[in-house]
Amino acid sequence: MARYTGSSCRLCRRENLKLFLKGDRCFGDKCAFERRPYGPGQHGQRRGGKTSDYRLQLREKQKVKRIYGVLEKQFRRYYQQAETQKGITGINLLVLLESRLDNMIYRMGFAASRNQARQLVKHNHFRVNGRKVNIPSFQVKVGDLVEVKESSRKTAQITEAMETVVRRGVPNWLEVDKDNFKGTLKAFPNREDLTMPIQEQLIVELYSK
Repeated sequence: MARYTGSSCRLCRRENLKLFLKGDRCFGDKCAFERRPYGPGQHGQRRGGKTSDYRLQLREKQKVKRIYGVLEKQFRRYYQQAETQKGITGINLLVLLESRLDNMIYRMGFAASRNQARQLVKHNHFRVNGRKVNIPSFQVKVGDLVEVKESSRKTAQITEAMETVVRRGVPNWLEVDKDNFKGTLKAFPNREDLTMPIQEQLIVELYSK
């Protein structure tokens, strides 16, 4: 499967926004975006030019893909699924992305980043409703119980992430029992619960062409 293997910090600089792709490092002085808040590459500081509607729409799509760690083909499938659901397509798209198992684990504080959450899921560290799930894109439903496998509760990555989650907090649409390494999706998030600066309507406009 294709995947991005370059620098995560380069993506933040390209989108001119801190995407929090490297966990706790993004909150400290070592954050590359804080030290070099301009585009990557030789001409990063001079990059500019005319801003067309298409460019704004494309950059918004790229930004959301990078936040959630989704590639183009999979992202398009999410969009097509969002279109078929009742409600507003853009919000449906964000809810589908938020409902991914890797994102849920990150939001609950069992991983320092979504990328780390994907790795932990693939290595069978989690259970959903008591069953082993090792697919990061697994869609979590309201009421589902996500828990760390008992033999994995001393894994350094998980325990360290649980200690540092206080920096970003746990969303109110999730219920987490840190003592028992468990979390439940109480409800799907409303649009106002998603605080990242995302203009999902631009993505809808891009795919509607």
